[in-house]
Amino acid sequence: MPQISILVVDDEKEIADLVEIYLVSDGYRVFKADNAEDGLKILEKEEVHLVLLDIMMPGMDGLEMCKRIRETNNIPIIMLSARSTDLDKILGLGTGADDYVVKPFNPLELTARVKSQLRRYTQLNPNSGAREADKNEISIKGLVINKDNHKVTVYGEEIKLTPIEFDILYLLASNPGKVFSTDEIFEKVWNEKVYEANNTVMVHIRRLRGKMKEDTRQNKIITTVWGVGYKIEK
Repeated sequence: MPQISILVVDDEKEIADLVEIYLVSDGYRVFKADNAEDGLKILEKEEVHLVLLDIMMPGMDGLEMCKRIRETNNIPIIMLSARSTDLDKILGLGTGADDYVVKPFNPLELTARVKSQLRRYTQLNPNSGAREADKNEISIKGLVINKDNHKVTVYGEEIKLTPIEFDILYLLASNPGKVFSTDEIFEKVWNEKVYEANNTVMVHIRRLRGKMKEDTRQNKIITTVWGVGYKIEK
């Protein structure tokens, strides 16, 4: 399998260099850029499997760069920011990021999150060689999910999902009628314990519904059970 490449976009050289040291020691190839414009140029020329993206940068900020990437690419994006409020996290995740890490961060925690996102991306990419033992397709309420090739169609229209979005949708669809709280979804999809209330799952559900065009459909595929969580009925 070819070497995994990671793009680090951060105008703080000390942070970018520190992250590079840890990633290289784990066997990754690292590209670096200190601004969004150069980062986008690298993405055009090189095969990149994950982006670590600072939000606050001169010129084009990380939020805008994230939107640009999502126009053509579903690779994992982890936002890096000194801002830790829920609103900042919602903005970052809402533009298409898969995860959000607050500065200053523990480099070992960051590399663990990188590995987690790459596992999902490797499973999502049919050329990666990571395949399930047998094909598994779910068809429910106009939604068809093929776990073997990670193809998703909604009423015949194929939609492109990030690895996180796919995992959330597959969790709900493979347990029809079961209501999952946001904490349960987080722990099952992210494989992490929830230590404090956050809006991460709700932001991803909102983005997922947007791609599925749920706002224009009377009979929703994903149902909100107010005060409890989310489900997909048979």
